[in-house]
Amino acid sequence: MEPAMSDSPYRARRERVIEQMRKAGGGVAILPTAPEVPRNRDSDYPYRHDSYFYYLSGFMEPEAVVVLDSRTGHSILFCRAKNEEREIWDGYRFGPEAARETFGFDAAYPIDEIDTRLPQLLADAAALFYALGASAQQDRQVRHWLNAVRAQSRTGVSAPSAARDIRGILDEMRLIKDSTELDIMARAGKISADAHVRAMKASRVGLREYHLEAELLYEFRRNGSQFPAYGSIVATGANATVLHYRAGDAELRDGDLVLIDAACELDGYASDITRTFPANGKFTSAQRELYDIVLASQQAAIDATRAGARFDAPHEAAVRVLAQGMLDTGLLKRDTAGSLDDVIANKAYSRFYMHRTGHWIGMDVHDCGEYREDGPNGERPWRTLAANMVTTIEPGIYVRPGPDIDERYWNIGIRIEDDAVVTADGCTLLTRDVPVDADEIEALMRG
Repeated sequence: MEPAMSDSPYRARRERVIEQMRKAGGGVAILPTAPEVPRNRDSDYPYRHDSYFYYLSGFMEPEAVVVLDSRTGHSILFCRAKNEEREIWDGYRFGPEAARETFGFDAAYPIDEIDTRLPQLLADAAALFYALGASAQQDRQVRHWLNAVRAQSRTGVSAPSAARDIRGILDEMRLIKDSTELDIMARAGKISADAHVRAMKASRVGLREYHLEAELLYEFRRNGSQFPAYGSIVATGANATVLHYRAGDAELRDGDLVLIDAACELDGYASDITRTFPANGKFTSAQRELYDIVLASQQAAIDATRAGARFDAPHEAAVRVLAQGMLDTGLLKRDTAGSLDDVIANKAYSRFYMHRTGHWIGMDVHDCGEYREDGPNGERPWRTLAANMVTTIEPGIYVRPGPDIDERYWNIGIRIEDDAVVTADGCTLLTRDVPVDADEIEALMRG
């Protein structure tokens, strides 16, 4: 059994949520974990907990609900009861008693009792906090529990008169990572970087995309990662210009680039890395030209990432370098596109760079948290970066064939992505154990 977690980060987080609930007028919060999902017949998809639920509990079993009561300050867990027969088939279950002790809850009950106990907990609560509209099943359950409370109105009991979205509180908390979270994310980044190194070393003309995907998945799993953080992108040749291409069976051909966007999830936290390299180990002059532009744009974005800067500052820095590069190479023609400022103002660059330069990352690869904040006069400026926020930095250039484009650039897709922890005076990259400089990539592939 795991050690007792009475002083765990999970209990501290629950206490912080209760404090925020009290500031909002108080009430009862309900956070279920994710349901098990059938894959086909009697086979389920590999189970993965709900991130919000896990953030507050550390509990990984399905069929579980966290309840927080701001009136008493108590946190309560509903989970599966011990069941010797089911444990023979499906493995160990904590059961309420062991779960309460291990994960530091004030009380724990069998999930079968939730329909009886929740209406009692909701009686006379000022408000109900839950993920509004997140799941039709949860909305039905909440309606059922509220109706059960309302049915007691003649006894003088009242149902919550307000519903509030608990995600507003949790998103702000999750946006700033603590030292435990950053340590796990750093380890996830190291595993993912090692997997990219492995794929680069394995690459050779004649292999297929799925061969490199297999190298990635092997490295993830052998280092203790539970899942890939998202579906691995392994894209060779023209496939690299498709942003969400999944690893397929295309053959790696001489002279083509390979774009890999793949990373692991470790202990509930994601990493996210993209590298682009030549299938044969040597960039062509046109590939190298565009690669160095993307790398310079990433460095400009990294230099712009620091506490106190706006979330948009790295994107603006990257766009300026990319747009200049597009003009210098002739991807954008000065006589039609105009000056650098014109290209930026008109977003002419978006023909070759159509996504943003970063997103929050944490328990989810596209993590929760607002990108804008409330400003004066109803304005919504980009939010200010703060220490221990974690964001990706991932500029790119994607060139599809066109009559106005030099053929040497056709079907080149390049993206370079790292995970950055914001610090007071800059940022720390978690994913640089895989080379990013073109010469270093070629040296690694030769080695």
